[in-house]
Amino acid sequence: MGAAIATWLAFSAYVDRDGSHETSLDKLKFSTSSLSASSPATPSMLDSALAKMQGATQTSIKDTVISGLQSQSLSEEGLARVSPLLGQAEARLIAVYRLISEGKHREALAKTDQLVRDHPNFHLAHLVHGDLLSLQMRPVRQLGDVPDTKARAAAQQLAALREESRRRLSALTERPPEGSIPTQFLALSSQSRHAIAVDASRSRLYLFENQTPSASGSVLAPPPKLKLLGDFYISVGLSGIEKAVEGDKRTPLGVYYITSNLNPDNLPDLYGVGALPINYPNPLDVQRGKTGSGIWLHGTPREQFVRAPQASDGCVVLSNPDLEKLLSTIQIRTTPVVIAPELQWVQPDTLSTDRKDFEASLESWRNAKSEGHIDRFKDFYSSRFQNPGKERDQWWTRMESEMLGPKGPRELQLKDLSMLRWQDNQDTMVVTFGEVALGQSRGITRRQYWARESGQWKIFYEGIP
Repeated sequence: MGAAIATWLAFSAYVDRDGSHETSLDKLKFSTSSLSASSPATPSMLDSALAKMQGATQTSIKDTVISGLQSQSLSEEGLARVSPLLGQAEARLIAVYRLISEGKHREALAKTDQLVRDHPNFHLAHLVHGDLLSLQMRPVRQLGDVPDTKARAAAQQLAALREESRRRLSALTERPPEGSIPTQFLALSSQSRHAIAVDASRSRLYLFENQTPSASGSVLAPPPKLKLLGDFYISVGLSGIEKAVEGDKRTPLGVYYITSNLNPDNLPDLYGVGALPINYPNPLDVQRGKTGSGIWLHGTPREQFVRAPQASDGCVVLSNPDLEKLLSTIQIRTTPVVIAPELQWVQPDTLSTDRKDFEASLESWRNAKSEGHIDRFKDFYSSRFQNPGKERDQWWTRMESEMLGPKGPRELQLKDLSMLRWQDNQDTMVVTFGEVALGQSRGITRRQYWARESGQWKIFYEGIP
């Protein structure tokens, strides 16, 4: 049993280095009836854990319908479909869970033994390994069946690991339907070759390849077509989400873009193999008075494989192998990152009405600017409108000069249109497009932030991405 105790204690660095961690696991208790390798009729650790998880969190049917996810069993076939999307280590751990659910405890132990050898800092794998070692000698009462004295000494770490396990299982048994997308992606230009969406409630980051065809004819933006390339476990802020002020240890919510790719040679070990900063605070955050900076997607230090579901200073933290997949895939400046409390998944065609509703306002804005109707053009801008680098009056003077220059008004075309919607207590649209004068081959790329005010879409920020 010395090996089991040692593997249980291997997760001591799982939470923040100061040892603090917030968890909401009081209501979550994994319970397994007396198990042993010689009693296959007894419910397995995984079966009992899933049953308790569904009973305690009540996510199974109601919440899955609301979020648009579909229930999926952890069968060999189901796992084969999902495994290519996961990090390699997570796929191996889930395969161990499946073996446990089938009562194949010795095979599960062999695979877990190899997993912890390959990833000695994967603390959840160590916890499962310890349970499987104990299972050879006695019943296992719960996930992380540590002796009471050890459990009391590491209660927070155990709770965090059980929550990590619950979230990983939930993400594998409640899946986005084939072809579905998060509701924020109303339209995505081919200039954005990839996109990222984070579901904080599930501790998941979804990486998409953008396969949307180019717009043609009178269509401003076709329905987005996103192929899911990756589905990774992540950690968010120690104090949760909805960042408001600097130092609050919360992860921001909203629509962002990756701004750079930092060289890991210039970073402390805390950030692992690299970091991808995002543009927090974005213009909506600034108008709401939010402060802080340095929100990144980054990796983990050497002694950790992953972190607890809530353990960062506000960044989105992935395992180093998963971050390496992002680093080798995405592009800076054009890759959007949606961070939501909970993603809602729909088929792209269901967003057509919302997309066309906004496109009508955008098209009216284009017509007013193309025709040089200054008053009508100004009516599209909110009273709180801002432009970076120029006072409001200076900006209007420049716009009038552009619209009514020596050659008079020019017909404008909007190309490579992206529309990302953010809805909380306000309905907001982040719009990026190329503005090109008719007959010209080049133009300027603009990014606008629109908000619905008294039933009308108004621009409250405009700049160059």
